[in-house]
Amino acid sequence: MPTQFYHPRYWPTWLGVGILKLLILLPWSWQMCIGKALGIVLYNVLPSRRNISCVNLEIAFPNLTPDELAKLNRDHFISMGRGALEAALGWWGSDAKIKKLTHLEGYEYIEETIKEHNVILLGAHFVPLEVGGRMMAQQMPLHVTYRPHQNKLIEHLVAVQRDKKYGKAIPKRNIRDMIKSVKNGSPTWYATDQNYRGKGSINVPFFGIDAPSNPGTSRLAKMTGAKIIPVICVRLHNSIDTRKGYLGKYLPPLENFPSGDLYEDTKRLNKIIEDFIKEYPEQYLWTHKRYKNYADENKDFYQNYISEHTQSGCRG
Repeated sequence: MPTQFYHPRYWPTWLGVGILKLLILLPWSWQMCIGKALGIVLYNVLPSRRNISCVNLEIAFPNLTPDELAKLNRDHFISMGRGALEAALGWWGSDAKIKKLTHLEGYEYIEETIKEHNVILLGAHFVPLEVGGRMMAQQMPLHVTYRPHQNKLIEHLVAVQRDKKYGKAIPKRNIRDMIKSVKNGSPTWYATDQNYRGKGSINVPFFGIDAPSNPGTSRLAKMTGAKIIPVICVRLHNSIDTRKGYLGKYLPPLENFPSGDLYEDTKRLNKIIEDFIKEYPEQYLWTHKRYKNYADENKDFYQNYISEHTQSGCRG
């Protein structure tokens, strides 16, 4: 452990980590109750994030009433509260506990495809994704891409766990290692559904509104000859599906991909993610500014949208 992490500025982080490690020892149903309470607190104390989430929900679900949007927004924060405990479960939970909570759908697509092709797992930022990574890693020698955490202590602690639990963890900017992993035959999880303003960014519709998007999946598939298999991990905790735990849901490998048209390929992937979101809307990460566009210096999409929709009940 680097000595810098014993500095007093990291003591609150140590306290939080200690509490999370204790909470994941509790029964899963208790964790969900605690997570719900935490989510309600977050909903009330984070108005800026609540507004961002509301704007995204209004764009994605224009036919919902203000009351329905408000409920969905609140349910999303409850999901995020539970997600804090799920992240800890994904990082420090026992293999036995993860396995007990695992339910798989469509895993046969991986088993068949990997026999003859390299595989890229098209992911998306649903709240339980850390648990999803552990679930997938128990089934295969998974390589994952990730965005380093801003808190250096959290990044160090999580990196240690990822090194133990996964075949390899690759920082998102390390394209060379990603290509190497895929070409070597390791199934590699890759998500490009967040706002992207890097080199090669293109504006592609996401729920009908152009959003800065990353066409990297299409390029990576072309360079490696890999098949793309969409996958998400979602929480099973409602009246529709009474099973306890998490569902790892896989779709068949995409045909005719890449097509040679980056725009159409990225649009196709966005539509797949949209369909996943419509099934589990409260579990998608809505607090991210998906539509923010710095290409136009005079445009603040979120500020403009909030000003034009002041009557919405979504923001509480």
